[in-house]
Amino acid sequence: MEVDGDLVTPGGLRVPTGALAWRFSRASGPGGQSVNTADSRAELRADLGALEARHPAVAARVRERLGDEVRVVASTERSQLLNRAEARRRLAERLDAAARPEPRRRRTRVPRRAKEARLEDKRRRAERKAGRRWRGD
Repeated sequence: MEVDGDLVTPGGLRVPTGALAWRFSRASGPGGQSVNTADSRAELRADLGALEARHPAVAARVRERLGDEVRVVASTERSQLLNRAEARRRLAERLDAAARPEPRRRRTRVPRRAKEARLEDKRRRAERKAGRRWRGD
């Protein structure tokens, strides 16, 4: 995976280089003697206003689900270069997941026995409460 340039996801979404912003800082975790000197933690921000997709509806769906900006942080590796690649991979994964349409819900009927049980329970409850009512004789 290339580290610089436009981000193109496997699903066909494209984020131009100008819409990506990098920030680096010191990462906690693995690093040995260079842990306090190397800025290996990579933070990638993507402006989704510049998101390009094959269909405008897909880009709109991604923006609706993720908002105007997405932030991804990677600090699992000792190398900044590997953390940059990991951040790009995570961003592509997140964009593709947001682009997928929600599965359609299959409509189902309420089973007859469940409906009968609900009505029977409702009838019993009404009888019980009717017995508590003051009749004013």
